[in-house]
Amino acid sequence: MKAVIVGGGAAGMMAACKLLDEGHAVQIVERNDRMGRKLAITGKGRCNLTNNCDFKAFLENVPTNPKFLYGALGNFPPSATMSYFENELGLALKTERGNRVFPVSDKAADVIKAMTARLAQGDCRIEQRKVEEILVKDGRAVGVRAGGRSFEGDAVLLATGGASYPLTGSDGSGYKLAKALGHEIIAPKPSLVPVECYGHVCKALQGLSLKNTALSLYNTESEKKVFEDFGELLFTHFGLSGPMILSSSAHMKEMKAGKYRIELDLKPALSEEQLDKRLLADFSQNINKDFANALGALLPSKMIPVIVSLSGIDPARKVHSIKKEERAELVRLLKHFRLTVKGFRPIAEAIVTSGGVNVKEVNPKTMESKLVKGLYFAGEVLDVDGYTGGFNLQIAFATAVLAAKAMAEIE
Repeated sequence: MKAVIVGGGAAGMMAACKLLDEGHAVQIVERNDRMGRKLAITGKGRCNLTNNCDFKAFLENVPTNPKFLYGALGNFPPSATMSYFENELGLALKTERGNRVFPVSDKAADVIKAMTARLAQGDCRIEQRKVEEILVKDGRAVGVRAGGRSFEGDAVLLATGGASYPLTGSDGSGYKLAKALGHEIIAPKPSLVPVECYGHVCKALQGLSLKNTALSLYNTESEKKVFEDFGELLFTHFGLSGPMILSSSAHMKEMKAGKYRIELDLKPALSEEQLDKRLLADFSQNINKDFANALGALLPSKMIPVIVSLSGIDPARKVHSIKKEERAELVRLLKHFRLTVKGFRPIAEAIVTSGGVNVKEVNPKTMESKLVKGLYFAGEVLDVDGYTGGFNLQIAFATAVLAAKAMAEIE
């Protein structure tokens, strides 16, 4: 059996590796001059390969079409990904906070080297061309046309990625190829993406990173909490970024300006009553100081001017004159630091794309198209996405392995 794989990213390379393991021939058609360009920048260049969690926990971190992944994850769970890289590809791994799995070397390049080394050991040909068309004969995918040449095989795997980070080759071209064959494409939109916020607060706090912060996301139209998290975030000149923000963006459906509000609990370890006592203690130690100079033990220095301004308390006011009601407002401000979302950053800045090939048109047991025989899908081209933390790469690997398994059974 010979498979034609469109895309040499995480999903494409994994499918190729597994097909080679079974003794099959592979033709990869990749538009870039090297394999795994997007893989090289994941995890800030460290490559968060997967998340070392169980089936239930994994699906809880997939907000879009999690049930579609039952077969793929059941066949190739995170433990299988870790075992394959360590035992078959010889790449030592480690598990860090949040069950995130990285190569021991902390180098994404080593992940790519491990996979490409396996490709070099088998009957795998790599062609640097942009695929323009999937060739279909008698209702079956039999190859692709790329750069004026035809590459034929017994099956075709579309593993082109989404529309995020277009400079790495993920420019949405796979959607066009699938659509040309009749597949419905769920409109691509950014997921795991920084957000822009109203006002000047974020710009004033630009560069400040907060850890151990609690986040709540509200729909301002219904005033319902739609997501909550605990961890890290980063203030930027345009708004907010960081792990918690990226995850919360996946829950901002049908985005429009002002529809979502983020509330930060800057002191989650303290109740409002405990925080009030903490303020009283701090004020008593700085009883003759100006209000602006009495918060140094409570907040990062960059945040103090912003909090003072938002509190409405005169920064030159002596702390001993601050009233109980004013202190209560300050407590509420610290426990409910509000920022209204203006919108997403451009899709080019998103870690992954939400949207893609409608999974209702794909067999979840094989990843084969229900419309075109011999056409398979894997990775971000599908309308499936997870949170940050290794979940999206695991989805790419699991769907690729399941597709490879089905293709290997073609006679």
